[in-house]
Amino acid sequence: MEIFANPDTWISLLTLTFMEVVLGIDNIVFISIIVGRLPPSEQGKGRTIGLTLALVFRVILLLGISWIVSANTPLFTINLPFTPEDFPVSWRDIILFAGGLFLLAKSTTEIHNKLEGEEEGHGGAIKHATMSKVLVQIVLIDIVFSFDSILTAVGLAQHVEVMIVAVILAMGIMLIFAKMVSDFVNKHPTVKMLALSFLLLIGFMLVIEALHMHIPKGYIYFAMFFSLLVEFLNMKLRKKTPPVQLRQNEVIEPGVTSAEK
Repeated sequence: MEIFANPDTWISLLTLTFMEVVLGIDNIVFISIIVGRLPPSEQGKGRTIGLTLALVFRVILLLGISWIVSANTPLFTINLPFTPEDFPVSWRDIILFAGGLFLLAKSTTEIHNKLEGEEEGHGGAIKHATMSKVLVQIVLIDIVFSFDSILTAVGLAQHVEVMIVAVILAMGIMLIFAKMVSDFVNKHPTVKMLALSFLLLIGFMLVIEALHMHIPKGYIYFAMFFSLLVEFLNMKLRKKTPPVQLRQNEVIEPGVTSAEK
């Protein structure tokens, strides 16, 4: 294609690929945590399907770029106590608000399950997430993250072809490192708690953005980076101390209680 003969196109491609990887970190963290509720034999499959779905949603949204651009158009207005004028509501606001609430609820539930333990089902057997249930949750959050990611892509590149190539490259990079990130998060309980806290923060940020109160993402990423840096230092200092163990999602055989096992 002629556009790839232009040096500016390659600069846009590299910049956009880097931004997509950075913006996709929260997606990897969410997928890593949610597939941890599957049996170990299915977790790799869950990660691959989850990231593949994310790629599919991003490409579909890019092909519907005209709708993405018009997603900021107000659908209706409402009266809010903290705004002097009527508050315009667009599809972007609805998607970000719903996605933010979902992330807040899901992260809080995961923190509870890891610290307090899951409720036991009939006969004492622990209830476990099925692949279909996990994929539904991944699809819901993929829609939100894809929407946010594509809005960034629109601002960084002029050609849809460049955006699609950048998204594919970014997803390939994330697929390569997804297992490494997932294993690291699941191996270190404090990192998992930090990751869930990050998802809470991102959920809050999405809700705030839906209310048209912009928070520079650089502040959010700096807070995440600083927290991880402090935790890495703590891990080096307490290298010989065994870490606290969180509740695990054991796979219980049908008809066998956790006590019997």
